[in-house]
Amino acid sequence: MSFTLAICSEMVLTELPHLERVQHIHDAGFAVEIWDWTQKDAEALRATGASFTSMTGYVTGDLTTPGGADDLLRTAEESIPFAQAIGCPSLNIHGTGLGEGGLPVRPVEVTTGEDWVAAVRTLERVAELAERHDVTYVLENLNTAVDHPGTPFARAADTLALVRAVDSPHLRMNLDLYHAQIGEGNLVDLVREAVPFTGEVQVADVPGRCEPGTGEVRWSFVAQALADAGYTGVVAMEAWASDPSVDGSRRAMDAFREAFTV
Repeated sequence: MSFTLAICSEMVLTELPHLERVQHIHDAGFAVEIWDWTQKDAEALRATGASFTSMTGYVTGDLTTPGGADDLLRTAEESIPFAQAIGCPSLNIHGTGLGEGGLPVRPVEVTTGEDWVAAVRTLERVAELAERHDVTYVLENLNTAVDHPGTPFARAADTLALVRAVDSPHLRMNLDLYHAQIGEGNLVDLVREAVPFTGEVQVADVPGRCEPGTGEVRWSFVAQALADAGYTGVVAMEAWASDPSVDGSRRAMDAFREAFTV
């Protein structure tokens, strides 16, 4: 197997308490990803024996406004001890803070040149913070058509451009292929271009954001493209189980494993 396969514990086994989800995912042979760390117990997570590959790495803030950038850096630094406590090497950020329903706290209709310059400067600070603490921040692309309207720097092309501009091993791209399929498509060419700057890959099928095999993407072909491009890192299923029962979630995880075993 070329990849470390992980499951987002926020989206499967939803009939169970969160810690039980983590235990089930670990027992099935996967690493685990989490979102908001502020409502979780690091010691309890560690006691499951699970390996954690990614978590949300900030609480508030954005990339472009002076106050927002300061908030992002402050809450990013507050997030690092939790990541270190559970052994999580990657912390995820977005183009702006996301609130209820994944909507941006500060929606933006037009991203200006000044916004781009400010975003690079903020991300340079994030990379410096990450280097000091020996972690990696990953900047996730999103889609604005379905899930996150008004989010700046949402396209994969945007996040890739920002990561390239900062040019630090402590700031990589979280290449979310679900969002990219909705916003841009052409996934194989995107993979080939983005892999040298990618710290993590996330997947869900389109439409519906469920496990591989429930939508339009030929995931085995995409998985082979990732392997051919030399990617050997984390691939995470950040997807709902099409059948939300415990057994359905297990089948969803099995489908993901099958699609990304190359």
